[in-house]
Amino acid sequence: MKKGINIWSFREGTAIKDAIATAKDAGFDGIELALNETGELGLEATDGELSEIKQRLSDTGLELAGLATGLYWSYAMTSESEANRAKAIDVCKKQIETAAKLGADAILVIPGAVGVDFIPGSEVVPYDKAYDRALEAITKLAPEAAGAGVSIGIENVWNKFLLSPLEMRGFIDAVGSPWVGSYFDVGNTVANGYPEHWISILGPRIKKVHFKDYRRQAGGLHGFVDLLAGDVDYPAVVSALQAAGYDGYVTAEMIPHYTHHSEQIIYNTSGAMDAILGRKG
Repeated sequence: MKKGINIWSFREGTAIKDAIATAKDAGFDGIELALNETGELGLEATDGELSEIKQRLSDTGLELAGLATGLYWSYAMTSESEANRAKAIDVCKKQIETAAKLGADAILVIPGAVGVDFIPGSEVVPYDKAYDRALEAITKLAPEAAGAGVSIGIENVWNKFLLSPLEMRGFIDAVGSPWVGSYFDVGNTVANGYPEHWISILGPRIKKVHFKDYRRQAGGLHGFVDLLAGDVDYPAVVSALQAAGYDGYVTAEMIPHYTHHSEQIIYNTSGAMDAILGRKG
């Protein structure tokens, strides 16, 4: 498995070039970038700007581990608003297009939400409506992904939706495309389950993996802690990934608001991942 770091692990405002340089220095194989509304890697990024990012990765010797986005918290495929749902689909199309131009083989997609506790005033959508809308949207987007050669990885996240590995497996199978699978986040399962169970059940449907750790006793967002400081049984996780035949990127997502604001977290995380993966560093 390859070792990646997500751009959100860096302090807010860190330039992509600086994040790439630090990730390389810390010993990562790749970095996962994020599509934003505006800014350095925004929805309106030009081909020239994307080429510069791709060239910088190449010059540094890093791969693009994947392409995430936080825009689905603002634009949801499950929203009661038709305009909001349409915008979410447009975001996904742009994410697929951008990933293809940058050379990423998969994108992280949040297929909507029933409700979100950590976003005040967020929309609450009936579960059955959320399921039907998400399934319809992802099914329509699957040919776009296939045409671009970029997989859609559906993340298990705290959206009160697709709450079990059985339901996630059923949703992916209902879409019925080899270009749609799971973007499995280890830490996000720990509050209510066991990541190794998810991995065994999802198996070859797993397209990408996020590494986080979580301490159940703390609860809420405060439960997210440094790798190897929480309740994730990482030997069991790695064993399950190996049994599933997964050999792609495992990407750490150490969001500073629940860890540290220092760049040192990048280096600490790299060392922890070496220990988890049995690498010498």
